[in-house]
Amino acid sequence: MSSFDVARSDHLHDRVRAFIDQSMKGETPRDTFDALAVEIAVHQAASGSGVERLFAARNLEPSRLREASSIPAVPTDVFKVHRVACHAPELDRTVFFTSGTTVGTQGRLHLRRTGTYRHAARVWGRHMLFPDALRLHWILLAPPYASHPSSSLGFMLDDFGGTFGASVTWAVHNDRLELDAVLAAVERARSDAAPIIVAGASFAFVHLLDDLGTRTIPLGERGRVMQTGGFKGRSREVDATTLRRSLASAFELPVELVVAEYGMTELGSQAYEGCLRKALQLGEPQSSPDVFLAPPWMRVHAVDPVSLEQIPPGQTGIARIEDLTNVDSAVAVQTADRVQCCEGGFRLLGRAAGAPPRGCSIGVDEILGQLSPEGFEP
Repeated sequence: MSSFDVARSDHLHDRVRAFIDQSMKGETPRDTFDALAVEIAVHQAASGSGVERLFAARNLEPSRLREASSIPAVPTDVFKVHRVACHAPELDRTVFFTSGTTVGTQGRLHLRRTGTYRHAARVWGRHMLFPDALRLHWILLAPPYASHPSSSLGFMLDDFGGTFGASVTWAVHNDRLELDAVLAAVERARSDAAPIIVAGASFAFVHLLDDLGTRTIPLGERGRVMQTGGFKGRSREVDATTLRRSLASAFELPVELVVAEYGMTELGSQAYEGCLRKALQLGEPQSSPDVFLAPPWMRVHAVDPVSLEQIPPGQTGIARIEDLTNVDSAVAVQTADRVQCCEGGFRLLGRAAGAPPRGCSIGVDEILGQLSPEGFEP
């Protein structure tokens, strides 16, 4: 019978945080990525998170695994119809909801501890977005987190502003972007040495550009932009290259200072394009602005959409992600995002069109096929 071991979970969280700190210091972590990922998978299978059904369907014994790439990945669609968590609902510290409604409901990530999530986001965000500054003026194209506490993006931006903020301005209220608030925040920040960062979802930036028209908002020589997310369910979408150039022009920035983030509600970690670190001459090898860099505690693989087998670099597949911060949910997650892996990172090519890829559908069936009705959430 499955059971949740709080002490074991806490121990794994502590080891993941140690892995993060040691790897970012350039040290060799005491735990290898593969060994720690396998231990987390064993914990998840023993706790009844749903992962154990994937192991059973594929005749795998969790304790016999040696590599993270051998851990069965939970398709993101499962998070929409089943609670993917090791712990009981009463132990939830917070629950994040996805914005999409592909199968009629929102996906959810149930967190018992938020400290690991916060720590990983802060460390990699600092490394990729503001390695040159301890404090920034944050202008956030999003509603205040307090009014939307189920948003993982809002949670991260709120934490960034509270931890690294010389000032914080939330520019969306009552579902409307307030351009005047953005203009006023930039004007106030110009007299201070701390750089300005404008961050938010891509569709919010499209609204900002529409409202600006031919005007510009100079952010100053140390300004930067972070934009994330697609346009699913929105009235229109803008090509990524066109959006990047439009934002650079609107904020009077080099295009290298417009950084895209890749993250999802089902994951505790994020990847960022390496263009800003390249522009700051911090030694990153990537020169293309569309190459995303994952942190050392997160691996992104391109896999075949049917077999889910890893494919060679340069070929297009769907993203399988192993994330050590997902201690109490699913350490391996299968997405429908199309990617190409390349030296040091990956390129994001959008979502697979049409029905979920066959490999993902099989994974959903393997987890949900034998669930009783009680296994589903309303």
